[in-house]
Amino acid sequence: MAIAVKQRLLSLDFFRGLTVAAMILVNNPGDWNYVYAPLEHSKWNGCTPTDLIFPFFLFIVGVSIAYALGSRKDDPTQHGQMIRQALRRGATIVVLGWLLHLVPRFDFSHWRFPGVLPRIGVVFSICAILFIKTSRRTQLWTGIALLLGYWILMTFVPVPGIGAPNLEPETNLAAWLDRLVFTPAHLWAGSKTWDPEGLLSTLPAIGTGIFGMLVGSWLRRKDREDAVKVSWLFVYGFITVILALIWDPFFPINKSLWTSSFVLYTGGLATMALSASYWLIDVQQHQRYLAPFVAFGRNAITAFVLSGLIPKILGYIPAGNTNVKEWFYQAVFAGNMLPYHASLGAAILLVLVIWVPIGIMYRKNIIIKV
Repeated sequence: MAIAVKQRLLSLDFFRGLTVAAMILVNNPGDWNYVYAPLEHSKWNGCTPTDLIFPFFLFIVGVSIAYALGSRKDDPTQHGQMIRQALRRGATIVVLGWLLHLVPRFDFSHWRFPGVLPRIGVVFSICAILFIKTSRRTQLWTGIALLLGYWILMTFVPVPGIGAPNLEPETNLAAWLDRLVFTPAHLWAGSKTWDPEGLLSTLPAIGTGIFGMLVGSWLRRKDREDAVKVSWLFVYGFITVILALIWDPFFPINKSLWTSSFVLYTGGLATMALSASYWLIDVQQHQRYLAPFVAFGRNAITAFVLSGLIPKILGYIPAGNTNVKEWFYQAVFAGNMLPYHASLGAAILLVLVIWVPIGIMYRKNIIIKV
């Protein structure tokens, strides 16, 4: 999430921009029947490169909170205003997600309440309040409690109407709760029986945000040299990846369930990736060729919203027996390339198209805040 900060890390903007560009790429293939394996989500257990994108983004949200609010947190008189701002921003992101789902048909009978942007909004709000009102120690123990509590709920609590606890797609406790609260008509269209951004799995997703907050707080410290900070972050990230792999046989790494092992695994990898970016970009000053990704990073939510609106609008405009989106894809890509190349080419083109207004905004120093 793009948050204006006084102590701005170019590496954080780069990492956020790279993540959102990758998110746009994997969400918009020309043909879902022809997608290269690394650009697909894992079918259930396991973790592909694509599965890293969303948790990386929530991790970055946590880091951004530490940088945006760290200096103001020390003044208790500002806490009320900060919390109101956090709740307003979170609610705005949730509403944006709902509107993006409804456009252009506004079919409220199949309005999906969960989703990527709603989860970002909820995680941001809760993590911001935790950051403002609690110490780093409390944040750490809160994150641990969320991961352990979610593991207990998913693996020890019987599923009403089904029986023994399990981690199967349609019969686990999280899927049961999603159907109970939202009803199938308002869940992810890919299943209608469970939602990858459902209620219960938002608990460990908050843990991902806390993970990022703790890393951001460590990076902000002035009493440690950069080499020391980066070294410890690599150790921290490596240890959590190992812990995730140890936990995996008992609570599998699974993006759809956002399992606790998934939080540790992706959080550890994100920590190492950010610390490497910080060392190379902010410390060693290797900053050439970063502008396209930094541009996406400065206006990440805007870029993501455009990536949802443009294909939907083009898909709604008729063109002969089909729509503009499909006609263009067939005429430019499918008719001239091998299927997998064509599908990837269309996704890359959308990233480049969105980069045009985002790049202009970057050059003019325009940042749209929610």
